[in-house]
This record gives sequence, structure tokens and C-alpha cells, in this order.
Amino acid sequence: MKVLIADNFPNQYVEKIKSHVKEVIFEPKLKENDLQNHIKGIDILVVRSTVVNAECIEKSDRLSLIIRAGAGVNTIDIKSANKKGIYITNCPGKNSIAVAELAMGLICAIDRRIPDNVIDFRNGKWNKALYSKADGLAGKTLGVVGTGQIGSELIKRAKAFGLNIIAWSRSLTDKKAEEIEIERAASLEELFSSSDIISVHLAQTAETKKIISKELISKLKKGAYFINTARAGVVDETALIEAAKSGNIFLGLDVFNNEPEGKEGELSTPIRELPNVYLTHHIGASTEQAQNAVAEETCNIIADYVNAGVIRNWVNRIKQSPAKYQLVVRHYDKPGVLARVLRLLSEEKINAQEMENVIFDDALTACCTIKLDSQPTEKTIKEIESAKEEIINLTLIEL
Repeated sequence: MKVLIADNFPNQYVEKIKSHVKEVIFEPKLKENDLQNHIKGIDILVVRSTVVNAECIEKSDRLSLIIRAGAGVNTIDIKSANKKGIYITNCPGKNSIAVAELAMGLICAIDRRIPDNVIDFRNGKWNKALYSKADGLAGKTLGVVGTGQIGSELIKRAKAFGLNIIAWSRSLTDKKAEEIEIERAASLEELFSSSDIISVHLAQTAETKKIISKELISKLKKGAYFINTARAGVVDETALIEAAKSGNIFLGLDVFNNEPEGKEGELSTPIRELPNVYLTHHIGASTEQAQNAVAEETCNIIADYVNAGVIRNWVNRIKQSPAKYQLVVRHYDKPGVLARVLRLLSEEKINAQEMENVIFDDALTACCTIKLDSQPTEKTIKEIESAKEEIINLTLIEL
């Protein structure tokens, strides 16, 4: 197999990948529009921030696996990958601590105006009177949007600063909130109205796009801090900019719309002109600890795929099969048994949408579960059962 690493990646892990595959091409400076010219003959593509668009996927001839060396996969055209049966995987949780650390750092930076202190110092200006007016963080309410791995890591760190924690997540229950000793907000509206600081930790999906709406932003308290180290697309950026122009809220952002694609270059965003904004260069996951952990997981994904055909952290697998029926076939472990079952189903134009065959101890018998898009006729069931030397038992279940 041939692997293309089209982004920055620790050298020691490039060498480790080479031990699993025939060839590794390391091109860390490739950009979105370059990929399509390098994708021919590639079996596995590894990216971090480089966008994998539809044209790149369409031009691929051998590509079977795309690995996002990070958590979010919004930079990959998943619909195009689905059309070609290309697996998409990621490395969830490996950079959670790094992102949580940056979110906490932005909160501290806003409270003490650390960047402004540094700028004045470098300009030879002493302004102690101005910078001696911080409120302090202890006792303030931090509203956490999303309690996955990153949000959970932030909660741990925020507690150490004496912050009161209120959180909202679709999956957060009262019981879970009680276990981790935080308050659960019933809605985002409640969270935004109740918090002195908001920190966003959501993946960007169709459901979360601009979930932080103009209406929610309008509920921020005067002087509130708004922190986003997740994805720009989960926020209505136009509304956020309008709210920030008043100078009544503070922004701590690691992400924004239309970020430069490269690692350096010119920066153009209306956010630059805002008062009270503290912006980092999309570096949330960019610590050596996090990058090594992500690289290690990437190596594990490749090793599992190449050596065992196992898809670790498979992102674009359907969450629930649309199958309407399930056929459970207990059978003798002989060649051709399942081929005959599938042939009989095919003759009835029934599609097997998912199938799993497991072997009993001693490898004499097996059980195959086949999820079907429609119901087999009684005639087909009886014909499958008729091979007594092959079939032990059939069970048909309506899902």
C-alpha cells in the first residue's frame, strides 16, 4: 500500500508508518488544490488541516482510507467519500487536553489582558494603572457548550480556578452532571443567560452549523467572555462580530471563518478590527504532546487497516442500518453455504445491507446475521432451509 501524508507530521512517526506499508510519500506543504495532482496511486491519505475536496476524491483511483490526524472531519468531503466507499477515520480525544489548556489560557488572557500588557511592554509603555483592574475568575460562572472529551477536560481545569460550571450538551443528563459536580442547563438559552464566560466545544456537523445563533449571542451578559476553540462554523460569525463591535463582550478565539490555508501568510478578517478580541492561530491541538498522541493513533489506524482490515475510529459508517428485516442463519461451517443463501436472496432482488458471520468454538458451526432491505418470501425461506446438510436453523426478525 502507498500512503500520502499531506500535512505536518512528526518525523519519527513517518518512519513508523513506513514499517507497515510499501511506500510513504511525505508532502507537508500540499494545499487543497494540490492534492488532486498527487492522489493517483494513493491507498491511504493522511491530513491534518489540509482540505480534502470532492475533486480530489473523484480523481483518486486507489484511495480507500482517509485519516484525519485530529478530531474534527469537517475539512473532508464526506459525501464524496461515501460515493466511492472510502473509509474516513479520525483520532478523537488525543488532543483534548491541549485544546482545553488553550481555552483556559484564553480565559486567563482576557481576564488579565495579558496580550495587551505584552504589547505595551514591547512598545516601552508602562501602564500598570490600566492593567490593575481585572475582576478575577474565582466565583464566576463558566458555561460549557459540549461535554465531550475536550469540554470535560476544560471542566476539570476550570474547577481548579474556582469557577462555577454550568454545561449544555445533547447527551448530558442530570445524573451525569451530578456525577461530575456541575449544573446542567436545560437549554442553550439558559446557558447563555446564566454564564459570565461561554466556552464552545462542539464538533461541526450539519446539526451544529451556526448553532450559536444571533439570538443566543444577544443573551450574553455585558462584559461576558466568549471562547471558541472548536470550529468557526458552529457560530454565526456575523452576529458575533456585530455583538463585539459594542465593546461589551470579550472574544477569545482560536478559529474564525476564512482562515488562511497555509501555515503563514496574510490575514484578512473583520475580527482584526474588533475591540477586546484575543485571537490565536488555530493552535488548539498544536502541542508536541498532542501531536505525538495523534501521530501514534494514526500509526495504529494504519497498522490495524493494513494488517487486519480493521477500521479504527470509522467516522462515515452509517449509524443505523435502514434494513427492515434480519435473517439469522445458524449453519455448518462449510464452503459455499453462505454463497447459496445470498444467491437465493439475490434472485428475489433482496439486498443484504449488513452481514456478520461468527464461528463457534471448534470451527464446526457458525452463525451469520444478515440485515435485509425487504422480507424474503416463505418459498425462499423454505428453499434455504431445505439444505439440511448445510443449515441448522433460520430465524427471520422484523426490525
